Amino acid sequence: MTQKTFPRRSLFLATVLTAVLLAPVAGHADPTAEISPSRMSETMKILASDRFEGRAPGTEGEKVTVPWLIAQYKALGLEPAGENGGWTQTVPMIRTRTAANGSISARIGGRTLPLIQLQDIYLSTLLPEDRLQIKNAPMVFVGYGVYAPERQWDDFKGVDLKGKVAVFLVNDPDFDAVPGEPVAGRFGGKTMTYYGRWTYKYEEAARRGAIAALIVHDTAGASYPWSTVVAPGGEAYDVEHAATESPPVPVQGWLEGKTAAALFRQAGLNLEALRIKARSGSFRPVTLKHTTFSADLPVTVDRLQSQNVLAKITGAKYPDETVMFGAHWDAYGKSTDAQGHTVIRRGAIDDGSGIAALFEIARAFKAGPKPDRTIRFAAWTGEERGLLGSGWYVAHPLAPLDRTAANLTMDVLQMAGPAHNAFIIGAGQDTLQEQFAAAVALQGRTAQPEAMPERGAFYRADHLPFARAGVPVLAVMDMAGKFDLLKGGTEAGGKWLTAYMACYHQACDAWSPDWDVRGAAQDVWAVWKVGHDVAFSHDWPQWKAGSEFAAIRQKTAPATVQ
Repeated sequence: MTQKTFPRRSLFLATVLTAVLLAPVAGHADPTAEISPSRMSETMKILASDRFEGRAPGTEGEKVTVPWLIAQYKALGLEPAGENGGWTQTVPMIRTRTAANGSISARIGGRTLPLIQLQDIYLSTLLPEDRLQIKNAPMVFVGYGVYAPERQWDDFKGVDLKGKVAVFLVNDPDFDAVPGEPVAGRFGGKTMTYYGRWTYKYEEAARRGAIAALIVHDTAGASYPWSTVVAPGGEAYDVEHAATESPPVPVQGWLEGKTAAALFRQAGLNLEALRIKARSGSFRPVTLKHTTFSADLPVTVDRLQSQNVLAKITGAKYPDETVMFGAHWDAYGKSTDAQGHTVIRRGAIDDGSGIAALFEIARAFKAGPKPDRTIRFAAWTGEERGLLGSGWYVAHPLAPLDRTAANLTMDVLQMAGPAHNAFIIGAGQDTLQEQFAAAVALQGRTAQPEAMPERGAFYRADHLPFARAGVPVLAVMDMAGKFDLLKGGTEAGGKWLTAYMACYHQACDAWSPDWDVRGAAQDVWAVWKVGHDVAFSHDWPQWKAGSEFAAIRQKTAPATVQ
């Protein structure tokens, strides 16, 4: 659809129009192109339709999604950037589905406490075995389960976890700290570190030989309700691991908060008092005396081949250097609810919005001169299952990571209209974030740090594997706070955020004709501007000195990149 164009001096006015316009960049005869809210909306509508069945990896939904994505890349005039000159990269996966028709219990001092799957507890496994079985395993409370020698913190104190069930608190040791406590601020306060993520806790349990890792759920610490925890219904995914790699923890799961408190109480322990003790550096793991855990549930195992879908525009001057834009195509697919009804978790916003943004950015680049660096566009599989597609790419890159200047990821864009502000995820990590703030300023907006860093958004999207490999990243995720909307201010922005979070990973994340996509388009333009500036230069974005990823880049990148 052709839109009217406006001079650059009026760019900030574009926030109240039906399209967000791309401003010409100084030094380049780049024709004015558009980020079209209407096209973005149409893309999300298609991806969230019945035909795509919720886009779960390895399903009929993927069989529809991947060819459709390739067709869009071709229509945009992009080049294939996958394996063997094609459009895709194969990601071998294991899918397990743990049934609820088994038995789970804790044996406490001769009494049995039955636990109901999806109600009191949530168990899954990543091992390709037909039963999830634990028999009378001791239970050990490990506090937050953090081993961080660089922060002088060790929750384990050498306690042997082999063959035991490790019970963790979610988030970081200082999440609930009050001013004056020694731990306050040691892990960033309310800003979650990777140590606070459930993925880290499962990884640490596996490293220490635990037979199971159970995380005590609380909505504030996890940043989502119990309904989100159990939404996968026992289904879990992982990539195929080589025989030489360390296996995951055999059983992973969550304990519902009230259930956990009751279990601890019957074992003679006060969970709330232990939460306070766990905030002390002197904390030691606590064995639940005379308490064992058992589970026996059938598991269905499938091996499947999923696909990352990859395209590029080859650079004119530095074709071996990459600027990458990414979003994930997968959502949660189809399932059956308690009443036997088929439910499709459509992922219209998460992350249909990111895929829509990817197409708009590609269209904008194709409308201008050929970039100096190669631009790659990635539609990832398996993000919702643990960043599997992007993680596989980083482990098996199709372009050198040490020559990848930036990864720019878009995951969940807001549909509430133009705003006065924008949010920076993980503020202070690298110079790309500074460039994003400058791009936002060109729109007459203000960039600010995410308002809810306790959610750990920086560690929850497809940019993370790139960051862990040392590549500077920019993540735009619009569930980062209340937008100050042109219409309704922060009150209206807060209402949108609350409504969206109620639909996060649920069936109600569905397309709506009532959306105002102009706010999302604002952010897409700013991401394009950052990527454009990097693609039309030979400068290398840098990590900040205090970032945990700076040392990785210094070790892995050539001197010319540093």
